[in-house]
Amino acid sequence: MGLGLYIIGDEILSGKRQDKHFSHVLGLLAARRMRLNWVQYLGDDPALLAAAFAASFGRGDVALSCGGIGATPDDHTRQSAAQALGVPLELHPQARELIQQRIRDAGLGDVDTAANRQRLQMGMFPQGSAIIPNPYNRIPGFSIRQHFFVPGFPVMAWPMLEWVLDGPLAHLHGLGHQVERAVIVRNALESDLTPLMEDIERRFAGIKVFSLPSVDHPVWGRHIELGVKGDASVVEQAFAYLREHLPPGVWEDAPISTDSHQTSA
Repeated sequence: MGLGLYIIGDEILSGKRQDKHFSHVLGLLAARRMRLNWVQYLGDDPALLAAAFAASFGRGDVALSCGGIGATPDDHTRQSAAQALGVPLELHPQARELIQQRIRDAGLGDVDTAANRQRLQMGMFPQGSAIIPNPYNRIPGFSIRQHFFVPGFPVMAWPMLEWVLDGPLAHLHGLGHQVERAVIVRNALESDLTPLMEDIERRFAGIKVFSLPSVDHPVWGRHIELGVKGDASVVEQAFAYLREHLPPGVWEDAPISTDSHQTSA
């Protein structure tokens, strides 16, 4: 399975708000030695959302999703998730209790007013969902089929995601850990190095080779960061092979060794 991240909202795509979720989620995953396989930014478009969710449900992915679970007309995430699964929305009983408790705590009047009945819409989740607790204001998110949906507000989303990662997804800690080894190569073009890169990926199962060119590095100037990443048990063999088979006349700097979550180009 892959681990993915949806970041949802027209305000992100229009530039009215800057996304903060991507970098924060990377940090949360790195602390747990987990690896993000994909990220997708989507606007508040019901058809696009439903198609995206159907694809990740169909692949059996684990997905984190930030945004679009409110109850205003521009929020479509809950409905689109239900459509992707072919199930109805229904008011989750625990969500109803939590939202009504929030109404009472906030002094918002009788729970049966029109405004408060509208607030209950935030507890309408795809049939079969479980709730994700919200320590900020009690209004829960939801999970279904290894997809975890939280609000777009970082103050709510981030502690809810930590709860997900340390609860339902705790069994994945450490499974995405990779090691990287790389060298700084000068006096070569990527086309010169491609045959070696292809050779390494054929020889060493599970190893990915990467090439990161730069033209104006303050220390190395024009260069290529050439390396391998994957499971620690194979990386050292692949890296030794890479160094041994660099083309003649290529100058290389001291090797770079990092956890793949902490790599900086």
